[in-house]
Amino acid sequence: MQKILVTGGAGYIGSHTVVELQQAGYEPVIIDNFSNSEERSLAGIKTILGQDVKCYRTDCTDAAALRQVFQQEQNIAGVIHFAAYKAVGESVEKPLMYYHNNVGSLVTLLQVMQEFNMQKLVFSSSCTVYGIPEQLPVTEQTPVQKANSPYGNTKKVCEEILTDLANSDNSSIKSIALRYFNPIGAHPSAQIGELPLGVPNNLVPFITQTAAGIREQITVFGDDYDTPDGTCIRDYVHVVDLAKAHVVAIERLLQNKGESIEFFNVGTGQGNTVLEAIHAFERATGVKLNYKIGPRRVGDVPKIYADVTKATQELGFKTTSTLEEAMKSAWDWQLHLQNS
Repeated sequence: MQKILVTGGAGYIGSHTVVELQQAGYEPVIIDNFSNSEERSLAGIKTILGQDVKCYRTDCTDAAALRQVFQQEQNIAGVIHFAAYKAVGESVEKPLMYYHNNVGSLVTLLQVMQEFNMQKLVFSSSCTVYGIPEQLPVTEQTPVQKANSPYGNTKKVCEEILTDLANSDNSSIKSIALRYFNPIGAHPSAQIGELPLGVPNNLVPFITQTAAGIREQITVFGDDYDTPDGTCIRDYVHVVDLAKAHVVAIERLLQNKGESIEFFNVGTGQGNTVLEAIHAFERATGVKLNYKIGPRRVGDVPKIYADVTKATQELGFKTTSTLEEAMKSAWDWQLHLQNS
């Protein structure tokens, strides 16, 4: 079994990817400092897989600690790098923390990878690099825009670092940057899912927590956008589909296909409004949601969704889950949390 190091592997997308890697015949090894994740995700992974996955409580900005992991884990075939802070609002308040962690961890990881002659990296990027796009759907050729938050800028800067590295003469590292759209949902076992610490930053945990009575009401930010019902449009992708995209990407690298750096959109190729997402949850679960329309939120992109042609043709990857299936899985996970 080829060994894949997964930084941030106890987090939301990371934990699902660890499960998919193991089930695809790889040996995942987790690195996580648990600053934005919880130990219970490891228990969930163990329940799904029927075995423990090795986990190092390590910070990716700590070069000495990373070296120790690389020394202990011989023959690592590739790395999937999730470890990053991701709250847009928090990044505006604490930009240095975001640059130190998100950019610093990538630079440190790449330096240690070079020391150990590690050559394959899948990077967790984001559709935030497209900013407010002038044309929809966005392709990988859509211009990368000035970021509207420090978080978004860290993803843009990290992509630039990987591009500069790919263009340098002395680097043998090949990388794939996956630009996700809006991950939602949970594993069908309801053993792992999105576990926001404190107030959620994403729509679906607000939906499930409101449905469960933890929160009184959802505020929909703006209903006067140029969209079918006036609310923002997003491309909601089931987290299990997203996790499978990482397995396909690491396989591509291990087979030495593609260029020294490649970018792929990971989404469904379809946009849904916030109200459509709310109604999909209600249909999937039979639970009515208490929501209200509020003012627009500063920094929100009115509408964005992916053109997934490149991922389909070159990675052979397509999402398979519906919006309702993703919503039902998110609700099952919320119920599991309350009963555990």
